Amino acid sequence: MNMNRLLRIATDLGELKRIHALVEEVGKEASWSPSFIYKVNLVLEELAVNVINYGHGGDPNHEIEIGLDWDGDQLTIEMVDDAPAFDPLEDAPDPDLTSALEDRPIGGLGVYLVHKFMDDLSYRHEQGRNHLTLVKRRKG
Repeated sequence: MNMNRLLRIATDLGELKRIHALVEEVGKEASWSPSFIYKVNLVLEELAVNVINYGHGGDPNHEIEIGLDWDGDQLTIEMVDDAPAFDPLEDAPDPDLTSALEDRPIGGLGVYLVHKFMDDLSYRHEQGRNHLTLVKRRKG
């Protein structure tokens, strides 16, 4: 079963529920496990929040485009935004995973979780837009 979906959201935290609804809808149609749905939702939410809060400083007058392409074994996500160039695969600081939890700064785990939950990641900046491609394979 091949399935393609495209969602455009404003750079507003209130739009996150639309991402969750899309992932739930596609996940149900594609018979994804609850764990697969959870990981995809968490990754997309982390990335969207970063674009909204840091890329655009909370300005809701921009757009994030999220494409989902499911081919039956693999989900390919393309996330595109017009925030300043930022490669989360190279430019994000490494999280502190060694200090006691109460001594760690708040935040910083989002990109780490993206790396942990996705199978392949790639980034390019083209025509003033960030393009992040994420791949998640269904195991077994």
